[in-house]
Amino acid sequence: MKVTGIHFAGIGTAEVQSVDTGYAVGQGWYGAEDRERGKLVSVSVAGTTPAPDLAVEAARKALARSGCAPSEFCAVFHTNVHPQGPDGWSAQHYINRNTINQPVTSVEIRNGCIGFFSAVHLAACYLDSVPDGTAALVTCADNFGTPAVDRWKSTGLFVLADGGGGVVLSRRGGFAKLLAIGSVSHPELEAHHRGGEQLFPPGITNGGTLNFSERMAYSHQRAQEGHLPPMGDFGSVLVETVAQTLKDAGVTMDEITRVVHDGFTYDALRIIFLDPLEIDDERGIWEYTRQVGHAGPLDQIRGLEYLWKNRLVAPGDRVLLVSGAPGMEAACAVLEITDERE
Repeated sequence: MKVTGIHFAGIGTAEVQSVDTGYAVGQGWYGAEDRERGKLVSVSVAGTTPAPDLAVEAARKALARSGCAPSEFCAVFHTNVHPQGPDGWSAQHYINRNTINQPVTSVEIRNGCIGFFSAVHLAACYLDSVPDGTAALVTCADNFGTPAVDRWKSTGLFVLADGGGGVVLSRRGGFAKLLAIGSVSHPELEAHHRGGEQLFPPGITNGGTLNFSERMAYSHQRAQEGHLPPMGDFGSVLVETVAQTLKDAGVTMDEITRVVHDGFTYDALRIIFLDPLEIDDERGIWEYTRQVGHAGPLDQIRGLEYLWKNRLVAPGDRVLLVSGAPGMEAACAVLEITDERE
């Protein structure tokens, strides 16, 4: 989808401590071979800080940088992949109350690791459809330190990381202009992340834990038997998504300065994202993601903030944000940097 008149006016992330992966190996949490293969240096871990509070901290920073007044906001969109608090409670309204505190629609987006793109896509459409709407707040946050998840062993593709992020979308300007955003799904691949688990009762409600490795092993066997399409099909979905979004933005891949991607282990990052798109490490942000791990839909916020805050991009540079999620679905966005960091 081509986008006009929508800007990233502010961006912020919560301060979260990191755990060295070598320390995690010494504690028996993480496998030494997994560490050697994945090449991750550290992972962000938030302790007992609730995810919504991480979102609030990040959103306040984004709001301060945006220069937008609370009265300018017409919506709040919050995205996550892990439970946020009491069952049936509304984290998005808690975030609204503790940030802009406005009587505007506040929506939770659950679309896996591409939730940030889904939230931005909806926010952009909302801003275009509400005559008096000048700004929208988008937040992301998760804390995986619960009994339902073993962040170190849930999958070999990444180590689950904690954190919070926020961006302010505005029609009045900002540090980056949103040129295009898009996504493509391959619904037949959803079975790979379902594995052999029953749908009811949901596993998390009866003591089950998140284990992608077990599910993927089951699905791989089913694929070998011809019952499921191979996971390799996702590469074509990713390439199609990026090609269409670049076309909508009027930009070629050669004109992309940097690529913000998920914080996967090195081998998974290359196989799933960088190799299909023919992107080298230096053009991506591996030097950063290996220090923080994979925080679901937060990866794109903190990756973009990393580039902008450290002046690794300048006005006129185009940045590609890209991710994938169970479903399977790929999503991306093209931004043009329009302002230097203060």
